Amino acid sequence: MANIKSAIKRVEVNQKKRVNNSSQLSAMRTEIKRVEKLVEANDTENAKAVFQSASKHIDKAAQKGIIHKNAANRQKSRLAKKINAS
Repeated sequence: MANIKSAIKRVEVNQKKRVNNSSQLSAMRTEIKRVEKLVEANDTENAKAVFQSASKHIDKAAQKGIIHKNAANRQKSRLAKKINAS
């Protein structure tokens, strides 16, 4: 464990950020799974509605640096492709 006051603070700040980032990442993944489940059930109308929410979560994660911008765009593209195919 760190002895220096600034190092102790960095550990605490990093811990808080890690918890926050992991919860946002989890929420994003949950939204993606909801869309995929609706697509499997051939419920296109609800899938499109949930896709809006999932897209928002994905964009937020990319904006905050939790995932890369290109990864976010790839996720949204794949979801949209699945919705349009069903």
